[in-house]
Amino acid sequence: MKNKLKFMLTDTKLLFRSLPPVVVALFSISVVIMNLLANKTIYQSGWLAVDGGILVSWLSFLCMDMVTKAFGPKAATKLSVFAMCVNLLVCLIFFIVSVIPDPPGTDFSAFNGIIGGTWFILLSSTVAFISSAVINNFMNWGIGKLFKKNPDGKLAFVCRSYVSTFAGQFFDNFIFAILTFTVFAPIFWDGFSWTILQCFTCSILGAALELVMEVVFSPIGYAVLKKWEKDGVGKEYKEKNGI
Repeated sequence: MKNKLKFMLTDTKLLFRSLPPVVVALFSISVVIMNLLANKTIYQSGWLAVDGGILVSWLSFLCMDMVTKAFGPKAATKLSVFAMCVNLLVCLIFFIVSVIPDPPGTDFSAFNGIIGGTWFILLSSTVAFISSAVINNFMNWGIGKLFKKNPDGKLAFVCRSYVSTFAGQFFDNFIFAILTFTVFAPIFWDGFSWTILQCFTCSILGAALELVMEVVFSPIGYAVLKKWEKDGVGKEYKEKNGI
């Protein structure tokens, strides 16, 4: 057990030395922003509801798809855990700032309410994000294995990214919506809630919209991957893990 933990620690250190810093930064920022925007419902009707997180969640999944393709699903999942920890740290700092008493003659109640967040939204988003990340990363990798002749081609990248993104986004949206708007919101938000149908349709629509964004930006992701391959990015990590 001790040797296994030591290997995992060494492997993780090597991974974060190998990952391009820009991708780590963009991924972590997108997760933090997605958590903040999820506090607001931007549209709700009798059968449809959408929260603000939909505007940025596509970036998180594009980064995961790129890292999965280049470094494998375990690496992408480790990066997801790292981003989750960054998000929890940011939320803790925001909460501390929000509970610091306002100076005399000032009123920061609106600001404090925004950055203070809501504990059950944080819990729901954390559970949903980690679950969907595992689904996305390993589905992406598995689909890629089906392309025997040209696994590094554009068609392979497109198929594995589109399918895994749609599935991952759906489960991310659905798990979050169910926990937040059907379990916790009716208790803590004076009876406000979404129906199961709204949660399902929100998840489907969200996954579809985020898939459109993936289609738009995936050519950039593919080009960046080719540049990584050309420059030998992560070569030591890949050789060590047989990727």
